[in-house]
Amino acid sequence: MMSSSTLPVSCSVDATAINTAHQLYCQLTGQSLRMAFDRERMWFELLRAGFTAEDLRRVIGYLQREIRAGRRNVGALKLSNLLQPDRFEEDLQISRVRLRPLPSSPPASKPNPPPLSAHQQQQGWERALECLRQIKSTLR
Repeated sequence: MMSSSTLPVSCSVDATAINTAHQLYCQLTGQSLRMAFDRERMWFELLRAGFTAEDLRRVIGYLQREIRAGRRNVGALKLSNLLQPDRFEEDLQISRVRLRPLPSSPPASKPNPPPLSAHQQQQGWERALECLRQIKSTLR
């Protein structure tokens, strides 16, 4: 979870920024939703939390891919769901998750242990046979 000190907070969220974000949402989702006071307030809160149009574009693209793949419900794109700052932040972070680990340097190889002597090998075989006999007897 991001702390408020790591999340940029926008000092000035104006009507233009809110309308621009709403129009981008409508464009990306193919919807035509009117701007009502409650929606304007949700946009204000999201933008005031420091989220950007690029973040919006990224989250919507991520949700659309997930919906097409059948992993998310189309309701995830509902404006009232999308504009909840905590959920938006989680979806934004998930959209950035690396699904494959970074290429790493090959692990330092451990030196092979010295080969077993013939006597040690024979003792190992005998222990293994004794274990198999015990297992066989318990199964009867």
